[in-house]
Amino acid sequence: MKNIRFSNLDRAKTIAELTSSTYDLVVIGGGITGGGIALDAASRGLKVALVEKGDFASGTSSKSTKLIHGGLRYLKQFDFWLVKEVGSERAIVHKLAPHLVLPEKMLLPLIENGSYGKWLTSIGLKVYDILAQVTGDDKRQMLEKKEALKLEPLLPKKILKGAGYYAEYRTDDARLTIENIKSSLLFGAQALNYAAVEDFIYEDEKVAGVQVKDGVSGATFNIKSKYVISAAGPWVDELRSTNNSKKGKQLHLTKGVHLVFPKKKLPIKQSVYFDVPDGRMMFAIPRGKVTYIGTTDTNYNKDKDNVRTDLADAIYLISAVNNMFPDINLEMDDIISSWAGLRPLIHEEGKSASELSRKDEIFTSDTGLISIAGGKLTGYRKMAERVVDRIAKRMEEEEGTELKECYTEKIFLCGNVDFKKFKHVEKYISEVYGRIKGDGFTKHDAWFLVTTYGKQTEMILENYEGFSDTDKYVRLAKAELRFCIDYEMVQNPMDFFIRRTGRLYFDIDSVRTLMEPILEEFKSIFAVTDEQLVSWRKILENELDEHSNFSLDRG
Repeated sequence: MKNIRFSNLDRAKTIAELTSSTYDLVVIGGGITGGGIALDAASRGLKVALVEKGDFASGTSSKSTKLIHGGLRYLKQFDFWLVKEVGSERAIVHKLAPHLVLPEKMLLPLIENGSYGKWLTSIGLKVYDILAQVTGDDKRQMLEKKEALKLEPLLPKKILKGAGYYAEYRTDDARLTIENIKSSLLFGAQALNYAAVEDFIYEDEKVAGVQVKDGVSGATFNIKSKYVISAAGPWVDELRSTNNSKKGKQLHLTKGVHLVFPKKKLPIKQSVYFDVPDGRMMFAIPRGKVTYIGTTDTNYNKDKDNVRTDLADAIYLISAVNNMFPDINLEMDDIISSWAGLRPLIHEEGKSASELSRKDEIFTSDTGLISIAGGKLTGYRKMAERVVDRIAKRMEEEEGTELKECYTEKIFLCGNVDFKKFKHVEKYISEVYGRIKGDGFTKHDAWFLVTTYGKQTEMILENYEGFSDTDKYVRLAKAELRFCIDYEMVQNPMDFFIRRTGRLYFDIDSVRTLMEPILEEFKSIFAVTDEQLVSWRKILENELDEHSNFSLDRG
């Protein structure tokens, strides 16, 4: 299996290459949109550099509901085009990375006076199946009350009338992002995290590159490029301001919050998309050892670099769950983790946060800066195709160069060597379990490795053999860390615990138990000072508190 070394241990060399080359395209933003653009452009033959001001996927792309879904609710807004596009994209993205994009059946309870009536739901799901080209067992079913309760006994018996049952996919958004970026390297792209664009370089009044500040050393350097695309998510308008091109349509940021509970506190057997008394809809999704719920949709105009779940968000979500599942009585103390992120939507006068379109928009400034914003996680590949098509058109007009057509629907992402279907992933999970159970690992541990790294699990198990720690989980975490430092650009413990492994969200206790051995490993690999170690420990402890402590006296 081909994995290209992609490490911040080589940071000086990477920066030297970025500054000494001239690129066809610089992509600003290492979220799912930027990662998708880098892969699309590099695979068509462009020389591409991607820079991200924080860690890859550290903005919106690690804080979604983590679903590759068809946007059923957009049918209610008559947004058939969006449903058709994201609906058909689900199957493509699943095929590209079946270890990361997992089939997930969704139950839509029909309740008295709810948002969805039986007849409209049946029609709606049928239209959804047609638009999204759903086939076989994934086609929607309409269930009677008894059948719905069999699938999910916690539903409210008194007001339940039946349910819709349809197919979705669940993912790890940050992993999907890093695998897109790593896949772009196979086509010659360069990428760097902790590299913030502070200004643009101009030639003949046209954007001809970017001025970057290295977040690690503090030094500033330039990258020269024919074209620049800003896929900076919530920060798109800041960069348009820097470019003096923030005119016309602007971003409208809304906040989405998710809470995580131990499975025993919210023991649903099945993903549910349910009514909230205020007319919105919400998800409850079981995942490994936990169940998570979300999301809110509120206007946001505070610090974009520090988006937090507040008490009001938590109370709103808990009330909604307790309302739908009468036998469940969640309390604030039951929250074990949470996350909050921003949706960079396009502002439309007079529309509430929930009514705003999830369509993407492309802006081109007079100086040639192309910006893309809006859109959904599920539609990242098509967004990338549309924006790279703009570059292709300009190249043809300005240089007479003809680019290949987009073919990213055929490029398997890193981690997928030979998974054709999800059953191949399941077979590999069993195989990995067979190899690690002798050391006392569980089936869940095998599931975690494969649904995080795919076939790259082989490299981690190889690393595992090289460590001698008596605690098997410390040994395995160190093996993962070594892989993530060598091949996934991990620069600090937060990159590892939050975005590469999702532990802060889905296995928060493991962060507490692994923190010290992982900090020690960082000290030895990166040769950092004790002062740096103390700072990282403090940041991690603060992250643990911010994500899990919702007591009334919280600061």
